[in-house]
Amino acid sequence: MDIRILSIGTLSAHPLWNERSPVRTGHSTTTLIQSGDAKIIVDPGLPPQAVEARLAERANLTPKDITHVFLTSFNPENRRALELFPRADWLISPTERETVGIPLAQSLAQLAQSKQQADEAGDQLPEDEQILMDILTKDIQILSKIKPAQDTIAKAIDLFPLPGVSQGTCGLLISEPTTTTLICGDAIPTIEHLQAGQVLEGADRKTAQASYQEAIEIADFLVLGRDNITPTVLSRNPGNRVADFPE
Repeated sequence: MDIRILSIGTLSAHPLWNERSPVRTGHSTTTLIQSGDAKIIVDPGLPPQAVEARLAERANLTPKDITHVFLTSFNPENRRALELFPRADWLISPTERETVGIPLAQSLAQLAQSKQQADEAGDQLPEDEQILMDILTKDIQILSKIKPAQDTIAKAIDLFPLPGVSQGTCGLLISEPTTTTLICGDAIPTIEHLQAGQVLEGADRKTAQASYQEAIEIADFLVLGRDNITPTVLSRNPGNRVADFPE
């Protein structure tokens, strides 16, 4: 088993740095897991050229070597380089696929109806609605190519649901003889969130807090969604006690 951070992510606005609006381009932490014949990329958030370069620099691999790409959520900041890996199996949790896909399809159907009405009236769809329609169409095309992941992706690499930021946010639990590592996506995005016992703003707070607790109880090491790999003992709650979350 080999776990490597290909690139360390960042939040577009870090609330624990007192940032309330975007000051940078957000992107996920990208991880490579190698287990036997499986070579798994998790959350390729940088642009394709950058991810390809990191893959070569950090692991002496090319995109065609990758067997699987797993997304912890369907957030666009997790998947900018997804199409760099056409030969790989694209995977996401079944819950995320369903809970994202249904609203996307409904929104696109509403816009398509608006476009049809505009066409019949000899008008054009407003520019902002046309842009949104193009984005939704692309997202649905991508999601249709992503398979619902099985509980186990490869030997000792299992799905670990972490709902809260989205209903289907899901990490990967990597079990080795003496340690466990959890790739946790935005369930725990940064070292500051880990140390403060905080979850992302906008999340379903109660559910996200439960996921935070499960993450720090199950794993020795955490790959944070927008930060580096870190030992769980740096959390607000070492020792598997019930976390006292700030209000």
